[in-house]
Amino acid sequence: MTKFNFELTKEIELLRLVTVGSVDDGKSTLIGRLLVDTKGAFEDQLMAVRKKKGTKTIASAAEIDLAMLTDGLSAEREQGITIDVAYRYFATPKRKFIMADCPGHEQYTRNMVTGASTANAAIILIDARNGVMPQTKRHTHILGLLGIPHLIVAVNKMDLVDHDQSVYESIRAEMQAYCAKQGVKDLICLPMSALDGDMVAIRGDKMDWYEGRTLLETLEGLSVLDAVDEQPFRLPVQLINRPQTADLPDYRGFMGTIASGTVKVGDAVKAIPSGNISTVKEIVAFDGNLQEAFAPQSITLTLNDEIDLSRGDMLVHEGREPSDSKELTANVCWIGDEPLLPRGKYLIKHTTNSVKAVVASIDFRRDIHSLAKDDADALAMNEIGQITFKLQKALHFDAYSDNRATGSFIVIDTFTNNTVGAGMIV
Repeated sequence: MTKFNFELTKEIELLRLVTVGSVDDGKSTLIGRLLVDTKGAFEDQLMAVRKKKGTKTIASAAEIDLAMLTDGLSAEREQGITIDVAYRYFATPKRKFIMADCPGHEQYTRNMVTGASTANAAIILIDARNGVMPQTKRHTHILGLLGIPHLIVAVNKMDLVDHDQSVYESIRAEMQAYCAKQGVKDLICLPMSALDGDMVAIRGDKMDWYEGRTLLETLEGLSVLDAVDEQPFRLPVQLINRPQTADLPDYRGFMGTIASGTVKVGDAVKAIPSGNISTVKEIVAFDGNLQEAFAPQSITLTLNDEIDLSRGDMLVHEGREPSDSKELTANVCWIGDEPLLPRGKYLIKHTTNSVKAVVASIDFRRDIHSLAKDDADALAMNEIGQITFKLQKALHFDAYSDNRATGSFIVIDTFTNNTVGAGMIV
């Protein structure tokens, strides 16, 4: 087993990852391999999933059931599948990682959307024997809609196809063509064997025809910088803080998490939807007052003027306001048991705001194979389409392509209170 001696520095970058793919493509095995090779698994965990019983030590990774390291639910272990999203943590000298292991089964697509929603990068696993499956395309399309900056196609189980380069090249070409149709900007393809460890943390000697970097080297080299600080300032108000104590009889602070942009003491800010303008008096954080704050910090703002603000409203910079409309068009991933139908009534949860909505039209349903726009009179579970909603009151939002935080929402069934859809505003 390859050993790594890691001495972590205090300030190293964090990369949020998600692994997706069809059933039995090897997601759990890959994560187990990464945990073992980066020493992210504890000794007692390794002993609990060792293949050879009766020993007190583990001599090599071959003695470990790698997939069992990540299948936490008893039902997952019994069925040999992943049901819920499992989050795992590991690190190298260059970077820290949080990896979400998402289910491969179609019926658990809703869990995959949850795990991928906050990721900076995604690993799409493909079994070299089976090639690109329908669920692979569904996951890839959802990742594209979610705007994940980096997509890594890992052609796994190359050991089961005799490390044949032509098999890898065929899958790579198909995925490149599919991703090009939906405008994926950063696509990386590589072959590997998660079980044997080739091209995961070490190169191995069985795929010399591939000259690219290993998976771990690729992950270490990805940029985690985004433009969230350069985007317009957005502070959805979550709570009004009015302690009304003897020391603070008139204190009024506006609490929330900065969705994007930066704010400084003295900045002129505009309240949405009232349109009132004031200036920032104080920026209060958990560990004291700040002169400047940025996304995704949780803060309390106090203003120099008494203006009308309540939960669900938003503070922005004047001249860089979000859109304002009682109609919303979005790409929707439907995850409800009951289909979405025209005239259906739902609740839309957007940042800290909730509004009643009705389905005005199903503009089209996306064919996950060809990415064609098909006519549809309903959207069933795990289908993706463009939907137009009519809202009871105006929402203030950005396009998802411009701002992931204020361009996304969830759809809630008003009868069951279940989340039935995830939307990305166009």
